[in-house]
Amino acid sequence: MNAIITVVGTDKVGIIARVSAFLADRNINIEDISQTILSGNFVMMMMVDLSKSSKALEDVKAELAEMGSVMGVSISLMHEKVFSAMHRI
Repeated sequence: MNAIITVVGTDKVGIIARVSAFLADRNINIEDISQTILSGNFVMMMMVDLSKSSKALEDVKAELAEMGSVMGVSISLMHEKVFSAMHRI
């Protein structure tokens, strides 16, 4: 089961490291990643594999949102099928 994680916020040290460590701790593999800095704003999208996750998708989603709040960035997780349906023309 794949999902898309987006991270958006003011650039600061450690964003990728903290998100990656969070995922590794839950046995969630990063399949693909893209990140950039736009006018001082950090933007990252990740495709992750949740098939071996130690947590349910909704739990991971809530934990990521809370972690983002603590870090001062917005972190969201969406099932790949939902993401694809939302971005289909």
